[in-house]
Amino acid sequence: MMMSTVFLISLFLRLILTVHSHNSPLDEREIRREISLHTPPPSPENSTTLHLRPFGSSFKIALFADLHFGENAWTDWGPRQDVNSIKVMSTVLDEEKPDFVVYHGDVITANNIPIQNASLYWDQAISPTRDRGIPWASVFGNHDDMPFEWPMDWFSSTGIPPFHCPMNASCPSESEGGKGCSFKGTTRLELMTNELEMNKLSYSKFGPKDLWPSVSNYVLKLSSTDDPESVIAYMYFLDSGGGSYPEVISNAQAEWFNRTSQEINPNSRVPEIIFWHIPSQAYKTVAPRFYAHRKCIGSMFVEKVASQEAEIGMMKLFEGRSSVKAVFVGHNHGLDWCCPYKNFWLCYARHSGYGGYGNWPRGARILEITQQPFSLKSWIHMEDGHVHSEVLLSSTTREE
Repeated sequence: MMMSTVFLISLFLRLILTVHSHNSPLDEREIRREISLHTPPPSPENSTTLHLRPFGSSFKIALFADLHFGENAWTDWGPRQDVNSIKVMSTVLDEEKPDFVVYHGDVITANNIPIQNASLYWDQAISPTRDRGIPWASVFGNHDDMPFEWPMDWFSSTGIPPFHCPMNASCPSESEGGKGCSFKGTTRLELMTNELEMNKLSYSKFGPKDLWPSVSNYVLKLSSTDDPESVIAYMYFLDSGGGSYPEVISNAQAEWFNRTSQEINPNSRVPEIIFWHIPSQAYKTVAPRFYAHRKCIGSMFVEKVASQEAEIGMMKLFEGRSSVKAVFVGHNHGLDWCCPYKNFWLCYARHSGYGGYGNWPRGARILEITQQPFSLKSWIHMEDGHVHSEVLLSSTTREE
């Protein structure tokens, strides 16, 4: 059953973008899918609230970071990496059985995808979670809306290969000769629109319009099924930029967080958990050096922190709130540690995808939230089933 499923996924991914001669019979069977870019769909009534399962003692979250779907789709290698990434997610989902999933940025490698609607690959990336009926939320990374980067070898003696790109069903003839391709990337708004319109299980949000060009800025609350008015935790999702604009969390985003947190959690009574893609510059200050890991917990310390371009107020706000327990990021494929910082933790996810740089074993960070008393525990679940680096994040010794 698994082999047949993998074969079908591989076949579909190869069909999304195929390089072949203009006379290929595949021209008559091209994949077409439209994306609506009109008014954003209305949010479901309960789309900002998650609930513990009835009689459940905990709430488990799986973080999938840096999947990088869609790379080199005109080769055999590219689709094979996406199939492998689906295997990683499927293993983690089936063994951990999480209640919720966070797609932690760089879901796709848009700068390697010359088609009009990169949401085709985004849909493939979320399919293991969706197919199991698990709700999820997503944030954007720096690669998700990058414009296409032309491979230099296409300008060598071999030349630019002919393309076969997915097209609008009303204009099938435009798919020939690359006319249906796009080299400008699919925008954040387009990607988010497609995710929300096509998926009832998505808890993602556009976020306030005045925070543009950043998009995925929103907050979800976790409540008890027995007492829906009792909030167990607030989860903030922020767009850390990159791709179509600088890699930074802006002052406007910091002010939005400050206003929102003061409004919904004025006394810092409810724990707060933060998700974005590119690490803040504070990660550099706690990064383990020369194998002196201090109080850090993890298994990979093999590269330097690649941080945002500037620090504009957000971390100072976190330092002033005793309710902030941890910040989770992706971006660095060779790091998976959690380190204490001030009165909270700075954590990496684990590189989950076979796309992108590096060949370290893949996996996912798991979070487990319990109530009465509140507890936030985390560990790494590898693609081979090995579990390691368990850490309690709900308390920390203050780090100066």
